[in-house]
Amino acid sequence: MAHHQHGHGHSHEHDDFDWARMAPLLEAEAELYAPLYTGALEWIGRDVTAPGLVVDAGSGPGVVSCLLADAFPGARVVAVDGAAPLLDRARDRAARHGLADRFGTLAGDLPDALAGLDYPADLLWASRSLHHLGDQRAALAAFAGHLAPGGTLALLEGGLPARYLPRDLGFGRPGLQARLDAVHEDTFARMRRELPGSVAVTEDWPALLTAVGLKHTGSRSFLLDLPAPLDEPARAFVAGMLSRQRAMGEEQLAADDLAALDRLLDPADEASVHRRPDVFVLAAHTVHTAVRAG
Repeated sequence: MAHHQHGHGHSHEHDDFDWARMAPLLEAEAELYAPLYTGALEWIGRDVTAPGLVVDAGSGPGVVSCLLADAFPGARVVAVDGAAPLLDRARDRAARHGLADRFGTLAGDLPDALAGLDYPADLLWASRSLHHLGDQRAALAAFAGHLAPGGTLALLEGGLPARYLPRDLGFGRPGLQARLDAVHEDTFARMRRELPGSVAVTEDWPALLTAVGLKHTGSRSFLLDLPAPLDEPARAFVAGMLSRQRAMGEEQLAADDLAALDRLLDPADEASVHRRPDVFVLAAHTVHTAVRAG
């Protein structure tokens, strides 16, 4: 999901999509994944020292934007997103964290919104936003064009599907999560095909970064490992993700799988993710870095 989760810093798939409603789940996800992001930023920070401008291209509600501000305390951070309700939350979060004096937002769809930057970025972070743009290579070229000489593009794309459940739940057919992954891949492929200006491309990210004139400097995967038993916020996140997956698979999943999901999502059921002791979160995301020649 490679595994893909639907990101949030993209040209809108639907103009009327309710991002204000979606924001709490996006925030909960990013907060849960904070250890993974922190590890990735520490890795990036070994080569990126004292950046002046850090851009979060596809920031969503600003959780990672604030982590970027923490990781690079001398930098100004600009969160860029096409959804105004998410940027409102990003500004509120930055203010709560005491970052307002060096935090800005820029509204507009990627990559065109980057034209509103006052000057080129020393670090441009794009986490699961590129795959929502029809022509990914052209978008990468645009990202590269907004880097300062010697600036770094950090692209988070790919990794492994997140896992929450044991293979055998004790009811239903074993392997439910693998079938949910298959539905997700079909949905993702359809989303990609239907994007305006969609161009099929081999998702060899280091090769694509090289093709747009950058020097690929590294790729590394980062793990989120939250073993069972989960705390309540993590359980609520898992329930939210499974609820979305059930809605996504309503017409594709077999009746017994839908029934199993209903049990997993029923807070009154001892076998639900709200109560069972064996629910966990295990995921891996991959970050690719590349530098613009000085």
